[in-house]
Amino acid sequence: IDLRSRGKVRELDLAQTRVNVTLSRIDAIVERGNCIEGVKTALDSEDYESAAKFVQRFLQIDSKYKDSGSDQREQLFESKKQLEGIAKKKLWAAIDQRDHPTILRFVRLYSLLGREEEGLQLYVGYLKKVIAMRGRMEYENVVELMEQGVEQGNFVGCLTNLFKDIVMAIEENDEILRGLCGEDGVVYAICELQEECDSRGSLILKKYMEFRKLARLASDINNSPNLNLLAGGASEGPDPREVELYVEEILSLMQLGEDYTEFMVSKIKSLTSVDAELLPRATKAFRNGSFSKVIQDVTGFYVILEGFFMIENVRKAIRIDEHVPDSLTTSMVDDVFYVLQSCLRRAISTSKISSVIAVLSNAGSLLANDYHEALQQKIREPNLGARLFLGGIGCIKTMVDLKPNLAY
Repeated sequence: IDLRSRGKVRELDLAQTRVNVTLSRIDAIVERGNCIEGVKTALDSEDYESAAKFVQRFLQIDSKYKDSGSDQREQLFESKKQLEGIAKKKLWAAIDQRDHPTILRFVRLYSLLGREEEGLQLYVGYLKKVIAMRGRMEYENVVELMEQGVEQGNFVGCLTNLFKDIVMAIEENDEILRGLCGEDGVVYAICELQEECDSRGSLILKKYMEFRKLARLASDINNSPNLNLLAGGASEGPDPREVELYVEEILSLMQLGEDYTEFMVSKIKSLTSVDAELLPRATKAFRNGSFSKVIQDVTGFYVILEGFFMIENVRKAIRIDEHVPDSLTTSMVDDVFYVLQSCLRRAISTSKISSVIAVLSNAGSLLANDYHEALQQKIREPNLGARLFLGGIGCIKTMVDLKPNLAY
């Protein structure tokens, strides 16, 4: 009896399961029919968001019951195709008109229609177009001022605005990018917008080098026969004050590039669920792109100009060397090491090891060779020891005078 009862129970369970499956299929057929009607009604009333939601719901149901409802599927796909055509047409029209709210409205439909990657490509393409337009206007303004003979071209401001536009495009559109393709969408946008940095940013730096005639200036410095520290008189080369101005400009441009790159790379590394193949590509886009290569050219000019500035100012310190009352050394010692310290600090601020090594090497060469020889000449001057001895006595006297006040 128990075995027969258990058999009946299993039969009833099986029958109930079959009934539930049949009812679920019937419900699915009914709901798919409702979706089809909903899409058509929404399209007629231009309620594209509702139409997309009906499509999404149909696709979710259809993924469970692919073995049935072929007629309904064909009807839905026809309406889906119609909706996709409308969405793309209106999205392109909004992009041409720079109608940002409308662009956001229609690009969001791509997620509901299961075409996230296409929506991402279109939206990022729009962002690139906006950034390119703004960058071109900034650049053309700087070039126009150059052609008018303005001495101070605002290249730093031009590059700053380009970087700002790219960073803001990523930050302000983070939600829509993630909504389309998750964190992969963010990385894709960063890599695509970096192309604008490579093209426009490189153009800005090249125009700056042309504006300041850095290639010719570097050539003049390298070919100058009067760079020995002990050469008498003033240098016949470029004006050191003008060179220092260029050095400061170059450092500003280099620092902008470094800050931008570090921010974007850290942004990429902070993402935790990115496709493993995207991370190396993204990092390479920053480290090995055309902008990075032009920065290397600019860095080369910086090292040459910094070296020239160092030599010229050390030469000047030697030329105007004088005895300083109450001092154990002449003015040359303090002035020379101040110049070397300033140049080395600037080199360190570039955050580029190659620049630091080059400037440090120049400083070491100056101290070990030319400056050492200049000191030897000074030491051979008559009565130098007596003057410095009197200076030392002056220092001791000053310390004695201050001692009561310090004790108090």
